[in-house]
Amino acid sequence: MPAAAAPMLIDLPYTPLEKRPLPAGRPRDWYITHNRRLKAMRLAIALLDSGVYLPNQAHNRRIRSTAELIGVHPPSDTTCHMVRALLRYSR
Repeated sequence: MPAAAAPMLIDLPYTPLEKRPLPAGRPRDWYITHNRRLKAMRLAIALLDSGVYLPNQAHNRRIRSTAELIGVHPPSDTTCHMVRALLRYSR
């Protein structure tokens, strides 16, 4: 039996909806956290689409290569941790 091939993205993400401005007057940390959560969700969805279902399968290297594949800036270690948390609670 041949070795299993590396998982591939089945479906590239759809074009995003029209962006709306974020509400004004919030602390800077709120905007940083909000954008980090959005990026983590996009990455978690892309990983799930590619067959990565468990947090221990999603190493920083794999998350960052997925980010490059879907056209997202490389995530920080904190964002990678959030992606694994989303995968953990997606079951």
